[in-house]
Amino acid sequence: MTPAAASTELAAAARNITKRYGKTVALNDVGIEIRDGESHALVGRNGAGKSTLVSILTGLQAPDSGEVSFYGKPSPALSDREGWRHNVACVYQKSTIMPALSVAENLFINRQGKGLISWSKLRKQAAELLEPFDVKVDVTTPASDLTVEQRQLVEIARALSVGAKFIILDEPTAQLDGPAIERLFERLRALQDSGITFMFISHHLEEIYEVCQTVTVFRDAKHILTAPVAELGRAELVDAMTGEPGGLSVPGAADRPTIGDKSTVALKLSGLSGDSFDSINLEVRRGEVIGLAGSASSGKHQLAETIYGLRKAATGTVEVDGKAVKSGSVVDALRHGVGCVPRDRHHEGLVPSLSIAENATLTVMGRLGPGGLVPPKQLAEKGREAIKSYDIVASGGEQPVSDLSGGNQQKVVIARALANDPKVLVLINPTAGVDVKSKESLLGVVDRVARTGTAAIVVSDELDDMRVCDRVLVMFHGEVAHEFGRDWTEQDLVAAIEGVTEK
Repeated sequence: MTPAAASTELAAAARNITKRYGKTVALNDVGIEIRDGESHALVGRNGAGKSTLVSILTGLQAPDSGEVSFYGKPSPALSDREGWRHNVACVYQKSTIMPALSVAENLFINRQGKGLISWSKLRKQAAELLEPFDVKVDVTTPASDLTVEQRQLVEIARALSVGAKFIILDEPTAQLDGPAIERLFERLRALQDSGITFMFISHHLEEIYEVCQTVTVFRDAKHILTAPVAELGRAELVDAMTGEPGGLSVPGAADRPTIGDKSTVALKLSGLSGDSFDSINLEVRRGEVIGLAGSASSGKHQLAETIYGLRKAATGTVEVDGKAVKSGSVVDALRHGVGCVPRDRHHEGLVPSLSIAENATLTVMGRLGPGGLVPPKQLAEKGREAIKSYDIVASGGEQPVSDLSGGNQQKVVIARALANDPKVLVLINPTAGVDVKSKESLLGVVDRVARTGTAAIVVSDELDDMRVCDRVLVMFHGEVAHEFGRDWTEQDLVAAIEGVTEK
């Protein structure tokens, strides 16, 4: 993404920012300067301080020291929410759209004016607001019916309608497939050409090189570097993020023993049909890792959620170790030995108000104490085990999971899924929204459990996630269109996903 014209004016600046939470230093004298009209990437491992900086740049909290300015003027007082909204807006990875309200109501929430609301006028204004974004939805539609892509565009439109010219995008592509990502990037280019400035937060480093002109790296609450993207190699960027030479090292299936046809079948799908997929037949053997790739409309997510019992099959059966699992029952899937890392850790994977230890033992609390009442000492021990086994960065097992970074939250979800010693592990988008080192750690867990005989299914849009797999099945329009062994190439896999190869 290249700006229409370079500018030396700063759209936003944060200088000498320090922020502490008790003994924890979240930001240590950091800064960032974002030029008007550019797309500026902010990258770093989970826990580097990115989210804290976003909260300060959006006026949700004040720094302990330092200053924020917009277009050369000091930021408004924290109490002046209207002033902040006119300067900056953030489209978060976790949507702030209210699903029970209509699209029009979300666009003008808290801005309907005083007195009686003219609904016809509100809907007309909403339709006009969305028109430049080519969001083809009825503005009376409940927001819960929108796709992830549509929700993001509604949020961007809402931010721009208030008057903000500086937009923060927090992991905007984490839940989008390839075509949706390209459409988003096209819209961002058009907005940038019209004078909108972006701060772009992403763990997908290839996106940084595609859409940004400048990149800033934070590590361990400190500013490491700011450089033009065109002058910074990928290996150098990863080194700056991790503090270690060598870049990303993803476990590969080639180092594991080959799974033969005589190995015991752990999971068998027979004529399985359901929402967005049809007549799937599949056998997964003990110790085998199967990848499911495909576009967002391929049916891969729905298939994985049916295996785990989150969805009910229309026809067909799921068997674990030769025993049928009741369709549409998570409880029965757990009882038969199916563990799951769901695709939305915020709503399906964690209870934010509970501790690390409590979340990590949710699937086995019935075993640890009568009626699920776990003795405190045993719970504390389980928390320590989870932190050690899954490299969770935390102060202790009693820490609420809501305090953790995204990568460490995902490790807690993995710990919970494996606490039951499952025979089959289903992982849906396991590395979405996590940093490069957390990705290594999470995929390393998949490799590790496969070596102990656990069968695994990895569903992901990330090609790196497929490298841990023994076989990769590409789904297209609800069917398995292609199967690849360990020797797949990126070109072949992408072509199959996009449906441009012959079956």
